[in-house]
Amino acid sequence: MTGEGFAKAFALAFGRQDAARLAALLAEDADVLTLTGAAATGTTEVEAAFAAEFAGTFATARLVSGKLRLRKVSAACEILMQRFVVSGARDEAGQEVGRFGAILTAVLVPHAEGWRAVNLILSVTR
Repeated sequence: MTGEGFAKAFALAFGRQDAARLAALLAEDADVLTLTGAAATGTTEVEAAFAAEFAGTFATARLVSGKLRLRKVSAACEILMQRFVVSGARDEAGQEVGRFGAILTAVLVPHAEGWRAVNLILSVTR
């Protein structure tokens, strides 16, 4: 998987609310910060954090991909920045919050099955 493939796989797994697949895109000891501000380290914690979000705020959410930027740092490291529009997110009362922008920033390293993130941050943009 390429860096661009990573971004597409992330968006697809997020749209399917597949926390296990999102965790599988990460290195075993990856650090993650989610859109709701949950911080997790390691695939077990990360999967639990995404599963909690998919049980609530992002149960019906989808990501629409925007501009992608990949920066090759070395043969063993790329930095990815992918813009998204998030739709279908809901507040605590279950009301849709409307579309908003988000950015996925990830540090990617090579893995036998393609790039894996060692650090991944999702942030809201306005």
